[in-house]
Amino acid sequence: MQAVSQSLTKLVDGKVQYIIPVFQRDYSWTEEQCAQLWKDVLNIASLPSPAKHFVGSIVYAPTHDTAAHLPRWLLIDGQQRLTTVMLLVAALRDYLKEIEYSDPYLTSATLDSQFLRNVDLPTVSRPKLVLRRHDHETLHALLDCDEPPSKESERIRENYRYFREVVPKVDPTIIYTGINRLEIVDVTLHAHDNPQSIFESLNSTGLDLSPSDLIRNFILMSLPESDQTRLYERIWYKIEVLFRGHEHIFDNFARDYVALKTRATKQGKSDAIYYMFRRSFASFCEASGGLEEALSEIQCHARYYAAFSLDRGDPDQSLRTPLKQLRRLVDVPAILVMRLFDCHARIGSLPIEEFSEALNLLESYVFRRAICGLQTRGYWSVFAMMAHQIDEQNPLKSLKVCLARQSENYRFPSDQEFKSQLEQQDIYGKRVCRVLLERLENFNTKEPSNTSEYSIEHIMPQNERLPEPWRKMLGSDWKTIQEHWLHRLGNLTLTAYNSEISDRSFETKKMIKGGFSDSAVRLNKFVREQAVWTAAEIHRRGVDLATRGLRVWKELQVSPALLEEAKRAELLKRAELGSVERVTMDEHARELFRGLRDQVMGFEQGIVEVAEGQSISYHAGGFFVEVLPRTGRLLLLLAPGFNEIEDANGIAVDSTQWKYFVGSKYDGGVAVDVRDDKDVVQAIPLIKQALELVGRGSDL
Repeated sequence: MQAVSQSLTKLVDGKVQYIIPVFQRDYSWTEEQCAQLWKDVLNIASLPSPAKHFVGSIVYAPTHDTAAHLPRWLLIDGQQRLTTVMLLVAALRDYLKEIEYSDPYLTSATLDSQFLRNVDLPTVSRPKLVLRRHDHETLHALLDCDEPPSKESERIRENYRYFREVVPKVDPTIIYTGINRLEIVDVTLHAHDNPQSIFESLNSTGLDLSPSDLIRNFILMSLPESDQTRLYERIWYKIEVLFRGHEHIFDNFARDYVALKTRATKQGKSDAIYYMFRRSFASFCEASGGLEEALSEIQCHARYYAAFSLDRGDPDQSLRTPLKQLRRLVDVPAILVMRLFDCHARIGSLPIEEFSEALNLLESYVFRRAICGLQTRGYWSVFAMMAHQIDEQNPLKSLKVCLARQSENYRFPSDQEFKSQLEQQDIYGKRVCRVLLERLENFNTKEPSNTSEYSIEHIMPQNERLPEPWRKMLGSDWKTIQEHWLHRLGNLTLTAYNSEISDRSFETKKMIKGGFSDSAVRLNKFVREQAVWTAAEIHRRGVDLATRGLRVWKELQVSPALLEEAKRAELLKRAELGSVERVTMDEHARELFRGLRDQVMGFEQGIVEVAEGQSISYHAGGFFVEVLPRTGRLLLLLAPGFNEIEDANGIAVDSTQWKYFVGSKYDGGVAVDVRDDKDVVQAIPLIKQALELVGRGSDL
């Protein structure tokens, strides 16, 4: 690498061509950056010579087809500022031509040949700067004074117009002086240099690159130009189109894709997305069988992600509604949805009907928890762990098992809990209130209402100074009734006539134009049939709507046999990872353990031994005894309660009198101290009782 400080004018003077690699981002400077450059040009021109203004670095490397008559360079960094300077020069050139400026040292032809074009060379070699696609076509239509292309680059055209507006306000000589005083760090890369490393380390003065820019450059920059173009146009450009206008969603995709491939369960920080991708990309290529195969896999997952997050990528029509309903509630399940999409589209193990059921189940999980006021913090990690636990041969079954086995903090609410909360909670203040009413309105109908213009209406008004007709209807205790029932589900509906209905009496609300009796809203059918609207009617309607809600957001149903199968599979996996030989104990304790272990494992077939840390536990469908080595002895914790055990020898102790046992991983109701062979003999019947009492039914 060679870096020198020099005038930007010298960089482009003479016959030369700078080419923006196909993978680079489009020209993106706005009028704000153009105005700053214009200010800098005028400011430096006003200072005495040899004042200079530093505008940043220009980094470039030779192309594979450079020739002696025309040095050609790939512009690695500096596209934004170099393009903007050329737009300024083009505006000045065209202004001089328009006013027929007479200074022989500053002519439009001079500017053209010095900054913009290799005027004596063939068409393909003429532009000194070759941009990407529409940017290229628009810029060179300006430079060649041609008609604009059918699809223009708005940034190029608008920024040129900006300079055309400001240039006539200043003496051309001053502008030209300022341009010639722009200074750069001229960085030329050689064959052995790593352009991506240099690119990352530059302290650019332009717009910050997004993770998507950095990832694209990292993948393609080190390739020959022909491969860059081929892979960009065949794969990467299609990925960019999926996320166009929503580049931050691509950043989320990159984070979630890396997490899916590396089985991460902690969400990466936004400023670390590129570095996480860079660290993992080599392993992606190795696992996929090469660079092109890895990019194709990334493209597939990008389509999955865009289908969920942006309704793009042509998902199956029958999936659009369940995807939209889930996305409306929460976006963090994207990593799990991406995994399910892969099971459906690539592996073929998730039929469309089961995929739709899985999405509805996830919506029900998130919605029920929102109604029940359960915590949402940590959702990304929850869905990431589910994604990793999906069995690609049985995705729907494994998803149900994952949901059923969530911890208490992330449980799937039961019908009883969900219905109770729908009936008894103040629903109006919940984030999902509108979703609730709209889904109840359109559930199970082939003619859904367009609810986009509707607003939420309180049937009994919110006004603290309740109008007299309402007070009379509710009775002397109207204030308490209003406070108790106002925001309940039974008192909420949808209407397009909120302002007309307002705080009117119940009878007027029904009979007025657009009122409940005139309403096409299905939610209002019960309301228009009532003669009065009191606590009794609100309660009845709330119960009816809550019952309907159970049909919209269905309960999780998993067979006990499937759960037991999953528990045992997890238990066996834990058993494989551990070894009793790695559990520390002295020689006497280990001798006692050998005698105890042989008898416990001989109780019956299928007992699983799990050694973790300083604990050795035994399971037969569930935990029944845990062995904790101590100095010169063993401490046994048995699963049953103390009163459930028949202890003929009096060696059992109620373990609940202690809050904690060092090294223990289970809560046992009985503690037994084993110090010699006689204690082993007396402990065996107690352990067998534990197996018979709770071993087959307790949780793992």
